[in-house]
Amino acid sequence: MTYRFHLPAVIAAVVLMAGCAGTPPERFYSLSSGMGAPAAKSGAAPAYYIEIPAVTVPQQVARSQLVVTTGDGRMDLLEQDRWTSPPASEIGQALSQIVTSNLGVVDVFRTPTPEGATVYRISTNVQRFESAPGKYALLDAVWSVRQVGSQKALTCRTVANETVGDGNEALVAGHRRAVARLGADVAGAVRALAANGSAACPA
Repeated sequence: MTYRFHLPAVIAAVVLMAGCAGTPPERFYSLSSGMGAPAAKSGAAPAYYIEIPAVTVPQQVARSQLVVTTGDGRMDLLEQDRWTSPPASEIGQALSQIVTSNLGVVDVFRTPTPEGATVYRISTNVQRFESAPGKYALLDAVWSVRQVGSQKALTCRTVANETVGDGNEALVAGHRRAVARLGADVAGAVRALAANGSAACPA
């Protein structure tokens, strides 16, 4: 039996298979994975709640791909290395997990709360979110805590510059440590406000 092949179709199929074989897989990273155990549940109503609205980040890093800084000041977009969600969402979710875990409270953003409940709103503006593989992971954030219904707010700044090893896994781990430091600073301020009615920025 003789088989006939249409040569252009065969060439197209070979090129397609070669392209698929040569395309590296996409890798996805998360800042919130394993960042804090959920607050323990109890039958008693919590003494207070927290509310963490959407975090803001610089426009140049507000994308799903990792944006890395090179030694000559150039910024590269890594198409195959991506966040599981945009960095603002990643930071916000991780921050919520850390603060709720540290304080044993619930984040009620966009959730109804009991009438008369005490709620502390935490606003976060990330001014720098820099990734330098093999060098550092930098998070520079201005944040504020205000009891809902009050005009008085505590505004502070956290700068976390973490040294990292080679590879994007080490880079992401550095960003997790930086967000953990931010979360610890915020949790400390909320704890002081709830206990004393006043707080100071972390030293």
